[in-house]
Amino acid sequence: MRLRTRLFAGSVRWAAPVVLLLTLFYFHAGNTVQDPYAAEYAPAVVAAPLMTLYALAYASAAALAVWESGRLRAFGVWDMAPARSRYRVAGDALLPVILCAWLVVLVPTVLSLGSAGTLPTPDSLLLPGMAMLLCVAHAIIGFAIGLRAPHVVAAPVVAVLVWVAVAFTRAVDPAWVRHISGQYTDLMFGEAPSLLSLAPHLLFGGAIAAGLAMMWLPVRQLLVRAALALVVACAGTASAIAIADDWAHGTPLRHGQVAMECLGARPKVCMPAVTAQDLPHVRADVVSALRDLTRAKAVTPPEVVTDRLGEGRDNRSSTPANWSVHLTVAAREDAVKYAVTLAAVRLPCDEPDPARAYAVRLWAFSVTGEAEAFRSTAENKSLVSRSEPEVRAVLEKSTDQQAVWYQQQISDACGRAS
Repeated sequence: MRLRTRLFAGSVRWAAPVVLLLTLFYFHAGNTVQDPYAAEYAPAVVAAPLMTLYALAYASAAALAVWESGRLRAFGVWDMAPARSRYRVAGDALLPVILCAWLVVLVPTVLSLGSAGTLPTPDSLLLPGMAMLLCVAHAIIGFAIGLRAPHVVAAPVVAVLVWVAVAFTRAVDPAWVRHISGQYTDLMFGEAPSLLSLAPHLLFGGAIAAGLAMMWLPVRQLLVRAALALVVACAGTASAIAIADDWAHGTPLRHGQVAMECLGARPKVCMPAVTAQDLPHVRADVVSALRDLTRAKAVTPPEVVTDRLGEGRDNRSSTPANWSVHLTVAAREDAVKYAVTLAAVRLPCDEPDPARAYAVRLWAFSVTGEAEAFRSTAENKSLVSRSEPEVRAVLEKSTDQQAVWYQQQISDACGRAS
């Protein structure tokens, strides 16, 4: 039977328009890239609408597959084996179902990239690829259910159960549940899915589907088929849980997946290519702030200053040779010197003495000419005011004396906290 004939003969004929309308509704209702800098970053552009559509894609695949297998059983087609391979029968019935479910994945992907004016990248295709594979898995699972349950009742029940099970996993503990559900997280600028993070989703859904499909093997002994199915399903599920068991609520992603442009040396200043229009001006401010702090003997200049924007949610710490600074954000607010000064003052403890920490920062911002900006943005302005007399007195001392005071204050700030 030709594909066109199959499409118009099965449930997809009436289900596809409904599925497409729901897809467009969810696309327009939920297509919001949370990171303003990621509006043209292909992986984030693709991930945003899929957040609300994974559940619909899987539910459509499973429910329509239940309906199709129920019809095959009712018409006696399934029982014609071994005259026809059951895998061939299932494949013929599921192809239109899978194509319909893929519409839920592909339509928002194409619309998102088109509206953003962004070309797809290999990283941006990983999530649609994962979702399409899981649509196949859910179709197989639904097909197996329809062979055993009345399809008129089972199809809507399966649709609701799959939708709820996938859509609400983000609010469920333990955290590994969301990492095997097929519901992936959103992405920020510079982030991309890691293959490891996709594995639990594919293992869990794929193993259950493969196990159920093994029940259709041309083996007479039901016990053998059931044992094989159980081993495959349990092994895949256990592997998926083992991989994701020690993950927290955040998904392990790859960071820094953007092209960078760099300028100069010692320090070399690097920014994402899409925000590097003002790189010469940014580097000039970086050099100016570091020059002031170096003359005051407060820091040893780093070899590289890198924009944190491309790191996404990765809280990567600066090293003495490579500082991570929010350069793009600071450049838009004309606050690059402020950002570099803030990065330069590193207290070696998590909870320093507040009064000494504010005094140290006020001195550093005074050295780079950013004291007024610090006063206006400080959370505890009373501590800043109390630090003013001491800092003014220190600034009148020699450079060596100021450097000694600075190092002593940093040591005392953390000494008191401990």
